[in-house]
Amino acid sequence: MKNRPAYGIDSVDHALRLALLLQQEGPLRVTDAAERLGVARSTAHRLLAMLVYRDFAERDGERRYVAGPVLRRPPAVEPVARLRSLALPHLRALVRRVDETASLQVLSGDQVRFVLTVECDQVLRIGDREGRMLPTHLASGGLAMLALRPDDEVAARYAEPDAPEVDGARLLRTLRQVRRQGYALNDQATETGVSALGRAVRGPDGAAAAAVALAIPTVRFRRRSRLPAWVEALKAATTGVERALSAEMTAQVTAEVTAEVTAEPPG
Repeated sequence: MKNRPAYGIDSVDHALRLALLLQQEGPLRVTDAAERLGVARSTAHRLLAMLVYRDFAERDGERRYVAGPVLRRPPAVEPVARLRSLALPHLRALVRRVDETASLQVLSGDQVRFVLTVECDQVLRIGDREGRMLPTHLASGGLAMLALRPDDEVAARYAEPDAPEVDGARLLRTLRQVRRQGYALNDQATETGVSALGRAVRGPDGAAAAAVALAIPTVRFRRRSRLPAWVEALKAATTGVERALSAEMTAQVTAEVTAEVTAEPPG
């Protein structure tokens, strides 16, 4: 039998217990986690958010926390790694075309995570943001991905007690504008001197698989004469990634069908 360390750190113990619960018992909501640990909901939410940040947990479509890539057994091929591989040539082409830094973002709970950055060659440029997290409702890629969801779904999520504090009506107006113009804008909402344009990448099912963003120093962005060219290049990049994802799925389905036919005994 193991004895608890004399100088145990409660926050570490709580986080480890949550990780074990997710791995061994399955999905948890914030209220479930708080009850199991005997802590306040706000404490449970902070612990779960840190597990998400370190890839020990993820949020599913039902707003529950589930085991993340680190806890999955047996280890599967990391979907983000394959997405990065498929997107890389299209981000490189985008950067060559507009000479601004591009990034690939994915949703991670109420934040977006930068999983790939391709820097441009300009002296004044936005640097590598890989691994960084930003609020979904502020980041250009996050807004672009949120815009693919129905208004009622977005409103319900940001009305929940554990959601970030957001002006819901203003957010919905922003998302409607994103849908109309086909891209999202983050003009220094997350970092002074940095402006960004984002466009969602749809998966084969039509849902947001990721987003591609162009990050531009605000001093250059204010000269809006290049905006149409930036948007057109961004659209070409996201379309390219979407086609790559679709081709990948088609190849997988074809391989599975071929394997099944080959395995069938002769009639």
